[in-house]
Amino acid sequence: MPFGESIALNIFPALMIYAGLSDLFSMKISNWISVCLVVIFFPLAYLIHLSTADLIQHALCGLLVLVVTFFFFARSWIGGGDAKIASATAVWFGWSLTLEYALLSAIIGGVLTLGILLFRRQTLPAKFAQKKWIARLYHPATGIPYGIALSSAAFWLYPQSEIWVSLVQK
Repeated sequence: MPFGESIALNIFPALMIYAGLSDLFSMKISNWISVCLVVIFFPLAYLIHLSTADLIQHALCGLLVLVVTFFFFARSWIGGGDAKIASATAVWFGWSLTLEYALLSAIIGGVLTLGILLFRRQTLPAKFAQKKWIARLYHPATGIPYGIALSSAAFWLYPQSEIWVSLVQK
């Protein structure tokens, strides 16, 4: 596989790992990550010869996920960064993987939430309480860094995506 295609293949997972870690350590997913994912998708889709109709379908899928997740955001069920990263991922996955992505994110998110709730029931050792991100994660008023679940599900499903399959088969 040519070097450029190898880099292209690894952009999505690298950005997803960054998004998940960013959410864990700061409870924020920067807008630039979602913007990069969407912007980078289109030249890669061109590289794999995705048709214009397919490109439109991927964009519509991302738009629908954006509408749904911003409804969730307006109700304070998820964070704004979570809504944007889920939408950007839906652009990459299109209709063929987005439902599976949502279900897998929910399962991973449920396990993550239970784990954090159990963590919060334990006494936090003083040496851990000094770490800002651990203290924030431990605090009961803090939400759940759901970007971890979204990124993990995306990472898991990426090898089934059209871009991955097309670039690996070249």
